[in-house]
Amino acid sequence: MEVPARLAAVAERLAASLGPHAVLTDPAELRTYECDGLARYAVSPGLVVLPESTEQVAETVRACRDAGLPFVARGSGTGLSGGALPRSDGVLIVTSRMRRILEVDLDAECAIVEPGVINLAISREVSPAHYHYAPDPSSQQICSIGGNVAENSGGAHCLKYGFTAHHVTGLEIVTPDGDVVWLGAGKCRQSTGYDLLGVFIGSEGTLGIATKVVVRLVQTQQCVETILAAFPDMASAGEAVSAIIAAGITPAAIEMMDALSIEAAEQAVDCRYPDGAGAVLIVELDGPTDDVAAELAAVTVRCEQSGAFELRRAADEYERGEIWKGRKSAFAAVGRISPDYIVQDGVIPRTALPEVLADIAALSERTGIRVANVFHAGDGNLHPLVLYDESVPGQGDAAEEVSGAILDLCIGHGGSITGEHGVGVDKAKHLPKMFTADDLDTMQLVRCAFDPAQRCNPGKVFPTPRLCGEVPRRGTAPHPAQAAGLAEAF
Repeated sequence: MEVPARLAAVAERLAASLGPHAVLTDPAELRTYECDGLARYAVSPGLVVLPESTEQVAETVRACRDAGLPFVARGSGTGLSGGALPRSDGVLIVTSRMRRILEVDLDAECAIVEPGVINLAISREVSPAHYHYAPDPSSQQICSIGGNVAENSGGAHCLKYGFTAHHVTGLEIVTPDGDVVWLGAGKCRQSTGYDLLGVFIGSEGTLGIATKVVVRLVQTQQCVETILAAFPDMASAGEAVSAIIAAGITPAAIEMMDALSIEAAEQAVDCRYPDGAGAVLIVELDGPTDDVAAELAAVTVRCEQSGAFELRRAADEYERGEIWKGRKSAFAAVGRISPDYIVQDGVIPRTALPEVLADIAALSERTGIRVANVFHAGDGNLHPLVLYDESVPGQGDAAEEVSGAILDLCIGHGGSITGEHGVGVDKAKHLPKMFTADDLDTMQLVRCAFDPAQRCNPGKVFPTPRLCGEVPRRGTAPHPAQAAGLAEAF
């Protein structure tokens, strides 16, 4: 049966079992879901399904299995690596209607939520009890927990509190065959055997679909202090970061923005950062009042010694929000100064910050492609924003080359091609620069163990698919898929 006929049959089956409101087939409606936050890649899905429960997700997956169709899971669509890029010959399973906070257990300091729950909604739910959910991506007002699990998202406060993997203790998932299983220990937090929960978190939707998530809740600290430090240039701001960490201080967050990203934020949200700043640092400290007071004094001294010409301390929650406003809006704000841009995501050792930032500046000058830098300075997670104009012939390709060269810089300094945005389709070609053929083969064997038919988010993460079921070594004759150019033996 041809793909369109199979898609039509699945649409009919799911409309009958889930209801017609849960199945989208109109081409205009399908185009709404053609890309995630990385709009440079776009594919109109063959079919969109919006389930409202675990059983509906499982039924959708089983329908795809029976029809031999690939499927892709999508949350809020805020991803920045093309991880939720749909398939024109497959089904896009959108979990945005699964937005219930099912249980809050403050005694166990956890909550059970559905994958479509917005990140910030958890903290708002438990804030009256002086708890919060720690991972806080910049898009936390709109990104969903299911997507956070898929990408192992971090955020500004991951320096002290860690990533999604450190705050999820259990998952209910629908496997690529449509079975419903639990991974991890859930509320008790201690499990035995292989860490399948750890394998699943950050697997970018290639191993199944999370339908319930057990998250840790963290008590709100007694005292929080936030300061904004303005520096004449990025080098002096980087020096301050090194000095703060070298002093044995672990802030809740240290964020850096350069002059170009500050310009964009000013135009977008009027954040009123100090005039003439070549870079700003946002440093947030939390903990017992006496400890925070001592750390605040130490941070202030080190910023001044590194060349800060202005320091602002938030007097209350409103002023804290005003300081964070520019940083939280930075990605979207860049649209004020450039019609198109790529949000890149790489990691370097913190000590390599000055050299890598200088190299990025030189790369920008050499190519004529502007780069705005916004990043988690405390742990070396860079988010360079590569600016271009798609209407100018060749500029989009040039921006892609600059973007790739920045990742090469990260790898060359012992870093990684992604910290929290994932590999998706955007960075798959760079993966062999970090891993050997044997490494990639081993990783794909794990994927094949979960999804031997390769139906679950195919074409993501790996530059070429593994031939599941094949002996993981070179054979004496090429596999038919190799001969057709669809796969490669490692």
